[in-house]
Parts: sequence; structure tokens; C-alpha cells
Amino acid sequence: MTNWLPEIPAGKGPMYARLAHQIADDIMTGTLPSGAKLPPQRDLAYDLGVTVGTVGRAYAIVRERGLVSGEVGRGTFVLGSTSIAPLPDEQRSPHELILAEKTPSQPRFQRQHPTPWTQNAIPSPEIGFGSTRASVPPVDAIRLDSTSAPDVGQAQIVGELISEITRDAPYEIASYTRSVPESWREAGQLWLARAGWVPDINSIVPTNGAQAAIMAILAATTVPGDRIAFEELTYSSIARGAALSGRQPVSVPRDEHGPIPAELDKVCAQKHPRAIFLMPTIHNPSLSTISTQRRHEIIALCRQHNVWIIEDEVYGSLRANDLPTFAALAPERTFHVGSLSKSVMAGVRGGWVASPPSHTQRVHTAHKMLSGGIAYLLAELSSRLILSGRADELRSRILTDIRERYAIVHDYLSGYDFLSAEDTPFLWMKLPEPWMPGTFKAAAASEGVLIDDEDEFKTGRSNQVHHRVRVGFTNPHSHEEVARGLLVLRQLLDNPATGYDSFE
Repeated sequence: MTNWLPEIPAGKGPMYARLAHQIADDIMTGTLPSGAKLPPQRDLAYDLGVTVGTVGRAYAIVRERGLVSGEVGRGTFVLGSTSIAPLPDEQRSPHELILAEKTPSQPRFQRQHPTPWTQNAIPSPEIGFGSTRASVPPVDAIRLDSTSAPDVGQAQIVGELISEITRDAPYEIASYTRSVPESWREAGQLWLARAGWVPDINSIVPTNGAQAAIMAILAATTVPGDRIAFEELTYSSIARGAALSGRQPVSVPRDEHGPIPAELDKVCAQKHPRAIFLMPTIHNPSLSTISTQRRHEIIALCRQHNVWIIEDEVYGSLRANDLPTFAALAPERTFHVGSLSKSVMAGVRGGWVASPPSHTQRVHTAHKMLSGGIAYLLAELSSRLILSGRADELRSRILTDIRERYAIVHDYLSGYDFLSAEDTPFLWMKLPEPWMPGTFKAAAASEGVLIDDEDEFKTGRSNQVHHRVRVGFTNPHSHEEVARGLLVLRQLLDNPATGYDSFE
């Protein structure tokens, strides 16, 4: 469609957001009919007198809302107004609210039949529920969107231990797990202990990984309709899981030290959340660590407003520090969660919760009801890894490997602004002009490299734009594969025009 030129509405919001709203309005009103092709980003930017990045960001927003389909080599096509996923009124722009009064609401995720313009189009990857990631990524892609522990020879150790378990416990493997051996709690107690704090062994609940543990905690402490507080930038799969289970995520503004106390106080007073989810050590994606003073301030507010604390220390197992845990400072309201996924291996799904005494049995029951119960083979394997000292051995190897990959990152991305650390399996990179996170992610994907843009970590709509992407570097099989992926990113950073052209 060559004769469409939007009028960007006046307002205080960012130009790209107002342009995105206008595109959505024109789709809703039929000005842009289903199947219409939007102008190339560069052409529209010239006609409007704005940067290509502004148009790219606007296109990324309407694409993520399911209004358009970006197809490599063909352009961007309108999918039609029936694909719009309605937003709550408090998250909608004034233009959307006015338009909603004139247009009947449509069901979520309704698909349109193909039109003459779209029936032969290349389909876009299906996006997972609430996520910006493709649910089935290309098999040959370089996965820089994962931070699982790298392969450092775990398979041989696992094979030896599984052989021992099948010899020692054939009946337990063949049956359901109906009890929790003391050794599983001992392993969890040993793995979760840090900075002088050792959890009570009777508080330990073994789980199928950290995410299953956190969902069990939410089920044990809240009911559908309750609000759960999250930092506005965090591991948002937990927020999405909470929403899927009927809870309502609410965002708390943060700074480089974690949730801002004054903002948390305001959210607690206005929204009354029942729990808050925190990543105190190596926050994902910003790499920050909550200071001791900030921990005390957060705990004081949680006590004042009667809020449970969920302390996710999955990345904390990679870093030794002397900061007190929330569980040590506020044992009556803190659920401390850890797992093997980042520091030993993700595939065994080994996780544990140290629970307040009043809720240990509730968490155990909720986990069993939600997950069907823990698998004996995996729980016993996780336990033996820790109690035999093999987990610590593997963690040491993994930290060495992370340091080596970290050096590769600095070789390939030297000169660009990013946050990283020698014990952290990802970096948080600031994009130079004119790149926007969504368009950079799309350009990288078109070159076979998967990364995460900042929207993947947002727990709600936010006015704060970081212009950052997260790049993980531990999932690729080899250091050479890491280097190939980083070379692609470096070339895009150095030559942004080629990235925009390839995406169009």
C-alpha cells in the first residue's frame, strides 16, 4: 500500500508509541484493511521526517500485538482487527479508549482466514503465551537466548550415578514417589546454604526445578485474584505463570539496587499484593545485586504490609558473597528458592524451597498437586550430585567455562556498552542508535541468531525504555559457536542499515 500516510497524534508519549497507536487505530477503522502492505520502514521514516528506528519500533509494537506480520523479504502485512488482544483500560492509550467505545471488543487470539494478500505468505513463528520468544525456535539457530549451564562433561557423571540408582532403587524408580527421603532434604539444605545461613532441614521441599517451586509457593500462599508484585524488569516467565493461574501481576519500579522502597510502599498501599518476587543476586537481566541496606528496607515494608517474599537465588549459586539472604533476615515470611539449572545442569530439574515453618507442608502439597509429584530418579540424581560433591565439581568447571566465554564476548563486542561479569552467563547490552530492541532482535533472528530484547523481561507495560537486549552465551555447544553468534551481532551493530534492509 503506497498511498497511506498516518497522522501521528500529538501527545507527551514517545513518537514511536504514538505512531504504533495510530497504526492500530487505522487497522481497527479499516483505513488499513486486512492484507494491506505497510510501507517499508525507510520509506515511511522519510515521508514522516522521523528516524528509521522510530518506525521500526512502532512496527515491532504492532507486530507483537498481533496486528501485522513481518515477513522476511516481503514486507509487513496487516493481519486484521480481529487479531487484536484487548488490553485492560489502565494500560490503554487515550486513542485506544476512545476507539474502544466505537468498536465492539473482539475475542483474544482469534485468527482470520487467509486473504488473497496473505494466503501465500511465509508464516511468522508462533509466539509462546505472553512471551516474545518463538515457541518452536529454528533447529539450526544459534541460541543466545538461553542461560542454561554449559556442557562441561555432565553426561558421564550422570550416567555413572543413574547406573548406581537403578541398581540401588529399582522399586522406587518403577513406582510413584510417596515420601521424601531425608537425603533429599539434606541435599537441599546443603545447596541452599549461603553467607552463614543454613536453612532448617525440616523447611526443605524438593521440587521439579525453580519455576515449579515458585508456582507451588504462589498456590500455597495466594488465591486467584490476588496481586503479586514483580520488579518492572525481571524474569517475567514467573509473572506470566502467575497470570495464567489467575493471579494479577503488578509492577514495581526499580533502580540499580533493586525495587525502589518508596515505589514498593506505594504499590503495597494501593494494590495490596500478597507476595513479591525478587532475584537478589545476579538479577536477570540487569546483573544487579540488592544491597544489604536495600534488603532491610524491603523487608520492613513487607512486614508493614504483610507481604510474602519469594527469593529466587538460581543465579546466586554461581556467586559467593557475604550478603545476608532474605531468608536469614526475615525467616517468617521468606521462601528461598534454588536449583541446579545455571550452575550444574538444567535437564535434571533439581530444585528446592526453604519455606517458613508454617507453610512447608502447604508448599509440598501444592507442588504435588500442580506437577503430579516429583520424579524419584531425577530427585535422587540431584541429591547424589550434591551429597557426593560432584555438583560442586561441576559448578567449578562451569564457572571456568563461563570465564572463557566471557573473554570471547569481550573480544567480539569490544567498544560497545554492556554489563557483564565473569561469573554470569549473560550480558545486558545497550544498543547504539538507531537500533531499537525489537528490530535488533528481529534482524539477528533473520541471520540465525536468537537473543532476547528488553520486552521479554517486562512484567507489564512501562514508559521506561532501556534500549537493551540480553545475550546469553552458555547454551551454544562450543566456544566457536558462541563466536559465530557474536560475530553476527557485531556486524549488525557496526552496520545497522544492513539489518533493517534484511528485515524488510
